[in-house]
Amino acid sequence: MPTFSWTTHFWGDFLTNWWFMLCGILFGGASILWMYILKHFPLNMAYPMASMSYVFALLFAIIFLHETVAWNRWLGVAFIMIGCVFVAK
Repeated sequence: MPTFSWTTHFWGDFLTNWWFMLCGILFGGASILWMYILKHFPLNMAYPMASMSYVFALLFAIIFLHETVAWNRWLGVAFIMIGCVFVAK
């Protein structure tokens, strides 16, 4: 991406950037999926399950980015998963 400016060249490059378009498509898909979930599940059950994205992000970082994770983050993941179990029952 070029340095920000209010020129048509910048905005043309910005709006035709493939990464930006992919992010917009994925965000739109996630929004549609979220509307579908809210239509079929109560909010007090669906919203806490959204915290599972933190668990998936941690697993992604370990598997694909080979990051090390401190014990306190594993404790946080355990609390998130325990909370989701309680909400699901």
